[in-house]
Amino acid sequence: MKNILLIGLGRFGKHIAIKLGELGHEVMAVDHDEEKVNEVLKYVTNARIGDSTNEEFLLSLGVGNYDVCIVAIGDDFQSSLETTSLLKELGAKLVVSRATRDVHEKFLLRNGADKVVYPEKQLGTWTAMIYSSDVIFDYIDLGEDYAIFEVSIPDSWLGKTIVQLDVRKNYNLNILATKTKGKLNLALTGDTVLEKGQTLLVLGMTKDIQYCFKL
Repeated sequence: MKNILLIGLGRFGKHIAIKLGELGHEVMAVDHDEEKVNEVLKYVTNARIGDSTNEEFLLSLGVGNYDVCIVAIGDDFQSSLETTSLLKELGAKLVVSRATRDVHEKFLLRNGADKVVYPEKQLGTWTAMIYSSDVIFDYIDLGEDYAIFEVSIPDSWLGKTIVQLDVRKNYNLNILATKTKGKLNLALTGDTVLEKGQTLLVLGMTKDIQYCFKL
């Protein structure tokens, strides 16, 4: 369980608050809008109404005591940037800030953010990958051109074992799991036979996965 400071309770911030609450973390939620604060009270440990660009207000929160400080402000970049910078100056251990444009991402990283999330860009990439092919069911970008894809099994692979296919040698890929009717099987061996109706979770460089599965 982590102790988390969440600043900004718009739609994105509210979803974060709900999920963190479900996961059992201690969450202090902050926004300048009283109505937004009231909306998340049942999901979080505590909440405050205040201006996150005000140094005294942030000091009163004891930002150095939180494991993670999340700046989810999306509609006011100046406030997001000032909040991010102040958090770091006041001793925040880990600052994760939201970007809504490429240039915002660069400025946030230069001004105190340890990590930046860019939901529109990340979801846009995911949507493009998933719906650009009939054989892709899920996609996770791992950075540095590596990714995990969930893909349908080529007909030529059906009935063969993982050893027989040897995708690590032939395509420089790793098969992580199979999925059947939504149920993952991670206990794969070289003798595991690939069957119709399954999908594969494969890890590797995106270009290698695209080449292997003709994406």
